[in-house]
Amino acid sequence: MKLLGVTLRNERNLETLERAKLMLEQNTCGGTCSSCPIVVSKSEIDSNKLLISSDFYSVQGEGISSGVPSYFVRLGICNLTCGMSRAFTNNLMKEASLEDGEIFVGDLHAEGKATWTCDSTSQWLWRGEDKEFDYLINRWKEEGVYDYIKDGSVHVIWTGGEPTIKGHQESIVNFTNYWMSRYLDRNDVNPYYEIETNGTIVIDVKLFNMIDQINCSPKLSNSGMTEKQRINPEAIERIKQHKNYQFKFVISTEDDVLELFRDFVEPFKIPLKNVVCMPGLDDASDFEERTRFCLEMAKKYRFRGLTRLHIAAWNKTLNV
Repeated sequence: MKLLGVTLRNERNLETLERAKLMLEQNTCGGTCSSCPIVVSKSEIDSNKLLISSDFYSVQGEGISSGVPSYFVRLGICNLTCGMSRAFTNNLMKEASLEDGEIFVGDLHAEGKATWTCDSTSQWLWRGEDKEFDYLINRWKEEGVYDYIKDGSVHVIWTGGEPTIKGHQESIVNFTNYWMSRYLDRNDVNPYYEIETNGTIVIDVKLFNMIDQINCSPKLSNSGMTEKQRINPEAIERIKQHKNYQFKFVISTEDDVLELFRDFVEPFKIPLKNVVCMPGLDDASDFEERTRFCLEMAKKYRFRGLTRLHIAAWNKTLNV
């Protein structure tokens, strides 16, 4: 079984690991819940800062905005661990050394429970670093995209991790109000915000009205997550109320397609024009074959089939 190493980058990570080990000893970890050390609570996020694990300028590689120049703001922590075995992770965490600053998480591919692995596994245990709002504004200026973000030519993509964790939602709203009140005439700016979410947390009204496009990637059973963990009807219905949304799915087999219809499209009455499917890929090794399969499924089931540009161009699952 393949192992992926994740480096703990600051003291907060050591605290997280210690909390996890204590909970394991007490046998209190039940998965994705409010008590799990992998999940950050609202109170742990300073809503007057941005908890950023990485930020970079690139091109959107997935979905209906494919090819659009975009600035990605990756917020730390996620409430899901797609493609990984929490139980196996926990067993390894028991054996991890706090001194060497590393833990390991187990890849479920070998167990047949997941057919792909999250492209940002480090977000599960590294919360990122608190950044002042001016940090992001200055980064846009350093990259030479500030004016293009102002007029919407370059999209801002809030991603993660999971950016709809409650504290993150407040941070995004507060950042935007700060940026516009301090630097901009609100009548002279029209940024284009996309948010990438797994669709398990309800988006609050303030952020909902601020977002121009919701990219929801609901997880199928091929993620290794349970149905209870990956499906939140209230959150999905809220997304459907937005003026501009898409539901993106990763598919590897026709069974995946049947499942997305059974669990999402049919019960939630999602229009096929808002359904996008992409091939399950970790790298470009079988890019053509999997993309061809995805497009054949699109023809058969009449959803939108797209590839993943960043893998085609750079052989990477991250948009870098």
